[in-house]
Amino acid sequence: MKTTKYFLVLLVLLASLSVASAQQQGTPQAFSLQQAIRYALQNQPTIKNAQIQSEIARAKVGEVKATGLPQINGAIDIGNNLNIQTSFLPGIVAGQPDVPFIPVQFGTQYSSALGFSGSQMVFNGSYLLGLKAANVYTDLATKQVQQTELDILEGVTKAYYSVLVSRERLTLLDRNLARLESLLRETTQIQRQGFAEKIDVDRMQVSYNNLKVEKDKAERLVALGVDLLRFQMSLNLAQPIELTDKLDNVVVETQQVAAEKFDYPQRIEYSILQTQRDLAVLDLRNRKVGYYPTVSLTGRVGWNTAGNDFAKLFAFGEKNMFGHGPYYNYSFVGLSVQFPVFDGLRRHYQIKQGKLALQSLDQGAITLQNSIDLQIRQSNTNLQNALQVLQSQKESLALAQEVARVANVKFKEGVGSNLEVITAETDLRQAQTNYYSALYDAVITKVDLEKATGTLKR
Repeated sequence: MKTTKYFLVLLVLLASLSVASAQQQGTPQAFSLQQAIRYALQNQPTIKNAQIQSEIARAKVGEVKATGLPQINGAIDIGNNLNIQTSFLPGIVAGQPDVPFIPVQFGTQYSSALGFSGSQMVFNGSYLLGLKAANVYTDLATKQVQQTELDILEGVTKAYYSVLVSRERLTLLDRNLARLESLLRETTQIQRQGFAEKIDVDRMQVSYNNLKVEKDKAERLVALGVDLLRFQMSLNLAQPIELTDKLDNVVVETQQVAAEKFDYPQRIEYSILQTQRDLAVLDLRNRKVGYYPTVSLTGRVGWNTAGNDFAKLFAFGEKNMFGHGPYYNYSFVGLSVQFPVFDGLRRHYQIKQGKLALQSLDQGAITLQNSIDLQIRQSNTNLQNALQVLQSQKESLALAQEVARVANVKFKEGVGSNLEVITAETDLRQAQTNYYSALYDAVITKVDLEKATGTLKR
């Protein structure tokens, strides 16, 4: 059994070392869009901070609830009366009528007291409303975490799609460059054989150089897009990644999006505003119940003693001259009722402020509704336009590819000009650029519409 246990431990260590070695060697880490979103939600500092704030909100709720539980305090007092205060008795009281007064000192040098006091809230309108507000406050904190999650979801999704589109365009640029390089070599051979002019080679070389620069720029933009995706995911910028989702699937999803019947609480911003209004209503009620009385049950119990010998203050087992222990006990229980009489109209103006704050939130809700309506219409219109442009650019790309193919065939057969080939290749690159620009716009507007309708989910 021990041998088997050690063998398993060794396997685990070897596996860990192999993973660490792979990471050091820069092995790409594969991510689908959903995996990238999950990674971001687990590692983004912003979501972690939002979760911490949510925990703080729950702790504050516990603090509010704790005020309604019994409150018990203990106290120990030990004192040394360095100079006992002098009092004055009339001489006649002391049996000396000829003396106006006689100075006397009452008390001992040392005193000690031990006591406990407690209170229990019986009725407090603010506390009862506070319990209701605590649950609403927790709900608000949870919704704020959800809002942060949606912001992260939007950023990761857009960055992921951007890299997919950029890499697809880069792949086509590689193909174009390879085809143009092959055509340049053929044109150079034809020119050497005397069947083409040097200007034809120069034109082809210029077109090749321009495409090479365009490809280099595209590579840098792809690298920048990947860095942005890593940043949105809170992934180490040095970690190579591989995207497993396909752009074809994204296009299908984009074409399937449509604006459905919308309910405002689907938007987390509106839901948060509603929760804030609920808190404002409770706050207004809390200000009004300030006129109600508060009732508490109070009590105290303790022991005290005094003497001129400090050591005997702690002689719990000894008896004093009256046959009792050195400590005398006392106790008290009572009911405390407090009610406001006149506060200079302070609470009146607090209530007025609460009502105005509630009105402000109601106006904010109207503004947010109008803003959401406008966002949905804009996003829906933008998506419809983007899909129409995408379809048009897709058809234009197919035509440009066919024109470029025919121009190349004609040139190789000697019935077409070099200028015609270069023009066709330039038009093809422009058509490709337009197509992928339209594709990116369609994907992004799809995300914008999902966010506007509150349907952007992970």
